[in-house]
Amino acid sequence: MSTRPIAIDLFAGAGGLSLGLEQAGFDVVCAVEIDPVHACVHKYNFPNCGVIAQSIEDIDGKYIRKAAGLKARERVDLVAGGAPCQGFSLMGQRALDDPRNSLVKEYIRIIDEIKPSYFLFENVKGLTVGRHKQILDEIISELESIGYNVLHPWQVLNAKEHGVPQSRERLFLMGARKGFSLPKYPEKCADTVTCEEALCDIPDAEEFDELINADEVKFKYLKRAKGYSALMRCTSSAGWKNGYKRKWNHQLLTSSLRTDHTETSRRRFKETEPGSIEKISRFFKLSKQGVSNTLRAGTDSARGAFTSPRPIHYEYPRCITVREMARLHGFPDWFRFHETKWHGARQIGNAVPPPLACSIGKEIVCAGKYQVIPPDTVLSLGKKSLLEVDMSSASKYWGIETPIAKRNRKSGNKKRKQMEIEEAMLRVG
Repeated sequence: MSTRPIAIDLFAGAGGLSLGLEQAGFDVVCAVEIDPVHACVHKYNFPNCGVIAQSIEDIDGKYIRKAAGLKARERVDLVAGGAPCQGFSLMGQRALDDPRNSLVKEYIRIIDEIKPSYFLFENVKGLTVGRHKQILDEIISELESIGYNVLHPWQVLNAKEHGVPQSRERLFLMGARKGFSLPKYPEKCADTVTCEEALCDIPDAEEFDELINADEVKFKYLKRAKGYSALMRCTSSAGWKNGYKRKWNHQLLTSSLRTDHTETSRRRFKETEPGSIEKISRFFKLSKQGVSNTLRAGTDSARGAFTSPRPIHYEYPRCITVREMARLHGFPDWFRFHETKWHGARQIGNAVPPPLACSIGKEIVCAGKYQVIPPDTVLSLGKKSLLEVDMSSASKYWGIETPIAKRNRKSGNKKRKQMEIEEAMLRVG
């Protein structure tokens, strides 16, 4: 039996939070993710983790314990996740009674049923301001009512201040069950990682014809690993931190399917000043000595399946690849995403940057006085077919019906339109 602390990841996506917590010393034994494509990618990267490809509305703590291989009263040290909050407070009404906030209530229910020593709640910065703040106040009140002390004051953390070459602000709410010591928020890093430090050793994807139709190719890094790139390439134990090492092919450049831009687009990209927005596409152009703008997920198939704009490379007149997005997000090179640019970009844009998650996880490890030793076990990654599934085949793999709702095409419903605008504003934060 492992002596490492035990964590469960709700709303897990591809596993950014899972990876960061593992690197901090946790064994993430179960991940819940409603999107079957994302669930397949999580299973590929975390082969020993029990994955539940369902909504938390349809399961309970007992079901999660079973999927995790935990006994009824076996300890769980942490439940973490970022439940979507999209409802708005109304005068005299509770925000958590808004149906659009049902997943937040379910998140709190799961915590109450599992009774972990600690919880971690992640969400957009927009939850902390204006009328949205009522939701946050009610979340804190509900968690306190089920026996948890919440760390005050709560903080919005920016990934660029925690070892990630990207400006990304998110709310992180932490708490401990009564009788356990509260953690602290992590200290800011002294130095900022730049885009150049993150990407300079990755060759230009356009040098490889194979990447027009495939997302992987044999390659060699351009430079010797050092600093941030050494961490991403896991050239030493420092890159693995307190996580499990993986068996992976260092000679493959993965998640690098190319975009075939027009010459007109390339000219505009080239003429755009680094650190500014290209006027036609509205794409942000990276700066060598700066950090990336916030990498976003785009929309799911229910909203038309639009890919969020990927930044323009600071050196090459093209948008960055999914692998380059992963570098800017803090995912190591062994970590793989869905083979398509759309799914891959969504999986990164929805994820908590692993280095930031690791920093937070270490504070919880410290508060709980857990004894963490880097494991000797080396894990084999999952079958590559898990990265190639479409929504239908992924649903079949998990034995479920396709969960993505049909797109709403009614254009005359003004109330619905206004709700969608307000929801989008909250997601942007």
